[in-house]
Amino acid sequence: MGARIIDGKALAAGLKRQLAEQMAALEEKDIRPGLATVLVGNPYEAEAYEKRIRYLAGDIGCHYTREPLPEDTAEADVVATVGKLNADPRVSGILILKPLPEGISEAAVHEALDPKKDIEAVHPVNAGLLTLGRPRYVPSTPAACFHALDSYLASSGRDPADFYSRSNLVVVGRSNNVGKPLVSLGFSRNATVTSCDVHTYNAGRLREFTIQADILIVAAGVEGLIDASYVREGVIAVDVGINPVEDPETGQTKLVGDLDFESVAEKAEALTPVPGGIGPVTDAWLLNNAILAAKTAAGLDTSVEPAARQPLSSSNKIYNLQNIRE
Repeated sequence: MGARIIDGKALAAGLKRQLAEQMAALEEKDIRPGLATVLVGNPYEAEAYEKRIRYLAGDIGCHYTREPLPEDTAEADVVATVGKLNADPRVSGILILKPLPEGISEAAVHEALDPKKDIEAVHPVNAGLLTLGRPRYVPSTPAACFHALDSYLASSGRDPADFYSRSNLVVVGRSNNVGKPLVSLGFSRNATVTSCDVHTYNAGRLREFTIQADILIVAAGVEGLIDASYVREGVIAVDVGINPVEDPETGQTKLVGDLDFESVAEKAEALTPVPGGIGPVTDAWLLNNAILAAKTAAGLDTSVEPAARQPLSSSNKIYNLQNIRE
């Protein structure tokens, strides 16, 4: 295996230190950001995510509110819970954990969010602003993907803006909270962007597109979907998949990605693992968005912010959290 592993845990540790610095600076101004999560039912991947961000919020001193609801909760009650959090002054950012149970309209729940507290940009207003290149917030997973890519490219001596502008970026998966924002962020970086999804796969054309990728981001939610036959030599591959599977040796549930890691690693220049890749960086970006929301609510100047607000400036300079200091 000759590929370089993009260490999400190391990237997240750096972000975490800077988030703690921001929290300390806000505390001096008597401002305390707050994150709230809404979890309906107990899907394994959502519970694992909620546990991680709850611990991270505690580590950096961010107020945390957890709203667990039974799987059979009526849609109106989920919407009412969101409304309660909208009105809670302790909460600056709200995360609706997915998947939602059948019978609950994702669109209805998202539209119930206060756009200023919608730190994953799933409300139609925020999703539209992101598509237009004027994001209030960038969803944490797409922001994490580009933070990892920006950091890797810079560490290997390349200018990220130049690299994107001459690269084919292929995104597999077209979800509203990951795939579609990734496409918008790819456009903002002047990449040539191709979006693939289940229809591409069913048409037998997925390999036709992924094999052309200089950068491949896979967010399909299908275990081992992409193996070595789908990628070219030297690809930089980012795995967003978090698929729970049972370990045949231990019987315990573990998370695996959408890449067939071992085979892709034989051809890739670099790739992210699962776990320990995009997940930890996503956690940090989510807390960063909650902090950004608290700053905005307090009327603080947020004109120079990390990629959560402005992933690429008009002058083609990459803005990331590593360059921001209070």
